[in-house]
Amino acid sequence: MTTERLPLSVCMMVSNEAHRIRRTLDSVADWAGEIVVVTDPKVTDGTGDVAASYGAKVICEPWQGAAIHRNLATANATQPWILALDADEVVSPELRDEIRRTLTTTPARADAKYAAYGFPRCTFYFGRWIRHGDWYPDRIVRLWQRDRGNWSGTVHEKLVVQGRIGYLNGEIRHYSMESLEHQIRKTLKYTDEFVRICTEQGKTVTFLDLLVRPVWRFWRAYLFRLGFLDGWQGFTIAWMTAFYTFLRYARVREAQFQKTLPR
Repeated sequence: MTTERLPLSVCMMVSNEAHRIRRTLDSVADWAGEIVVVTDPKVTDGTGDVAASYGAKVICEPWQGAAIHRNLATANATQPWILALDADEVVSPELRDEIRRTLTTTPARADAKYAAYGFPRCTFYFGRWIRHGDWYPDRIVRLWQRDRGNWSGTVHEKLVVQGRIGYLNGEIRHYSMESLEHQIRKTLKYTDEFVRICTEQGKTVTFLDLLVRPVWRFWRAYLFRLGFLDGWQGFTIAWMTAFYTFLRYARVREAQFQKTLPR
């Protein structure tokens, strides 16, 4: 296979990821036109040095939010196409080849059929690739023409695309959860953001939300979306999804209760 580099910038926003970022960089270093990594001064484990050893352009800026840092990476990219990756993601050989075919036949210009492309993401969870339930196919839009996409949002930032989105079949391999403790810590982080949004929007949570929503999320993931085909891992994911659903609505309920307490 040719090793010609593509007109593509791999853009990453990272924290303390020295223990796993090499796997990500190994999957793109031989064919990406450039690699841009944005970090912040609180990163102390040498992640930036690891990225620099792969020839990456490393930018260190104080943390201002996920979308701002992702947009900062894009602003410092020079190639016409952008591929956004996290440090726990790996481009599969099948997706790499599909990106190569797509970019060599699709020039980055305003009249192109698609301004961006999405693809499925497959998560590795306790020794098993998860291919059912709420976690698959988990299609994400991460490849776009540099001037036709912009990130917005906070914890769950989203790429806003100006134009049509096409979809590729190759997968991103996702090594997301390192342990149950890691998964629970991420869950707590996401509930913080959910409480903030609900508070700002004046959303009211009732006892019915606490009773029904977690149960529905479990059965949707485990039964209706065939999570049971992923063995005990699929069962665990369904339960953790239900727990996360209960926890975030319970925390909003807690915030509502605290407002009623006498001052």
